[in-house]
Amino acid sequence: MKKTTRLILIVAVVIIAVDQVIKYFVSMYLPVGGAWSPLPGPSPVFQIVHTINTGVAFGLFKDLGPVFIIVRLTVSAVIIFYARRLREDQKLFALALGLMVGGTLGNAIDGIRLGHVIDFFDVGIGTFRNASNLADWSIVLSVILLGVAILREERRQKKSNHGDTETQSLSS
Repeated sequence: MKKTTRLILIVAVVIIAVDQVIKYFVSMYLPVGGAWSPLPGPSPVFQIVHTINTGVAFGLFKDLGPVFIIVRLTVSAVIIFYARRLREDQKLFALALGLMVGGTLGNAIDGIRLGHVIDFFDVGIGTFRNASNLADWSIVLSVILLGVAILREERRQKKSNHGDTETQSLSS
């Protein structure tokens, strides 16, 4: 097994495990709709909540959970299939894809097991609040890292092509 494939699988398993453990504790110790604020105050910026999400990340597309179970499983399968094509030096791509698979499967497990996703991070000020979970944030981080990895790869290719052009002009 290639190192990049191994990295994807390790990161995915860690994200799934941590996400599921946190969701377990939230569901055991907070009733649905309950909240715990580690930094109490009149309007806490961050709190742990127990909310049910029947849509996708950040509460979008409510009540389409069954459709997104299929989408999540398909995305994960495509990423794992694609992983074989990564070069050994593409570790940032592998990290990003591992975060994507972990987040995607973390929420798919909830959808299959519960029929909804448990969200537990509540962040915001006043009425502008958003509940999400580790799987959601893992997916967001993966997209950011994929963008950085693509930019780095383009820069590497430009340098490589620029070097080839210089070599060709020197040999002419």
